[in-house]
Amino acid sequence: MNKNTVLAWATFIMIVVGMCLIALGAFRYDDVAGWGFAAVGVGFFAIAWVFNALKGRV
Repeated sequence: MNKNTVLAWATFIMIVVGMCLIALGAFRYDDVAGWGFAAVGVGFFAIAWVFNALKGRV
């Protein structure tokens, strides 16, 4: 595996974890904790976007 493949897998895993966190915030927790889970999930999406942008540049 080269660097681009590692970044692609990291991007994929972070998108899956981000979606799981957003789903936890939306469906499992109905109070303020749900907003926190959803915010962290959006943060995972932002970091995955950065990883995707780094493919081919590192």
